[in-house]
Amino acid sequence: MPNPPTPTPSLRVVLMGTGPFAVPSFEAIRQAGYEIPLVVTRPERVRKSRKGPPPAPVRQWAQSHDLQLFDPASINDPEAIATVAAQNADVLFVCDYGQILSDAALQAARCGGLNLHGSLLPAYRGAAPVQWAMWKGETETGVSVIHMTPKLDGGPVVVRRSLKIDPHETAGELEARLADDGVAATLQSLSDLALWDGNSAWGEIQDPAQACKAPRLQKSDGQIDWTQSAAQIDCQVRAMQPWPTAFTTLKSEGRADTRITIRSLEPTDTPRAESLACGQIVVEGQTLFAAASDRLLQIHQLQPAGKKAMAAADFLRGHPHVNKAHFAS
Repeated sequence: MPNPPTPTPSLRVVLMGTGPFAVPSFEAIRQAGYEIPLVVTRPERVRKSRKGPPPAPVRQWAQSHDLQLFDPASINDPEAIATVAAQNADVLFVCDYGQILSDAALQAARCGGLNLHGSLLPAYRGAAPVQWAMWKGETETGVSVIHMTPKLDGGPVVVRRSLKIDPHETAGELEARLADDGVAATLQSLSDLALWDGNSAWGEIQDPAQACKAPRLQKSDGQIDWTQSAAQIDCQVRAMQPWPTAFTTLKSEGRADTRITIRSLEPTDTPRAESLACGQIVVEGQTLFAAASDRLLQIHQLQPAGKKAMAAADFLRGHPHVNKAHFAS
């Protein structure tokens, strides 16, 4: 006798998201059979030319599946809230959206909102949790789904999944892995929500004493301070990719300063000699090193301003003078 078909979930879910982190979970929600009456996303950026930025990932995804899109300038405007409330949704599922929902906006759905966040909350609350976890040298991070409150990332955690950070991956690579790992957390949270009575306590209350912030990165965050340890610089370089990237200034006597983007480097076991200043360049054959406060770093790939990224050996062939130069913070 064949197995009975799996019943289609009955929840109506309004999705709210903009960036790439949301797409795997949104697609999982769609494939699971949840009703999606509306997808809310940020307004499209004005293109200054035909070569302007492509539509945001969630917008592209929604359009590819003929889902109804709504892109208010502010989700907290009364008219926007009324539009969402008219969907008679059971829950708002929010991920990588880019706006903070007010209490009134959260009340537009019967059960409020669920938010998939790229950290083990309450650690790294904010817009750049993946980058900050890597920059601070964490060896483990994860995803959390919270039952939303108007306080940023402050609601009770209903699902949490941890993930080891690969010591060689970039923030972009880690974020992609976390987005995929968020699918299971997303589906678990919606399954649990369908069984929730709406009144009893649900989830783990976050401990404010364990909270730390992860604000949106600025371009200036990429500037390397060579007085840091080799491990700290390595974490910074990986955390700044793909944006804003880590950079430094090449200073060489008798030559103009050159801004250099550091794409890839690796701490070595070679201690910094006392005769070497932090940031001092060391060349051995076709291998490029720079001194941190404790050890040498081998630079694998870098990009001079106005040029393409290149291997260190290629850079050395075009810059034989760098053995007498240094990187400045």
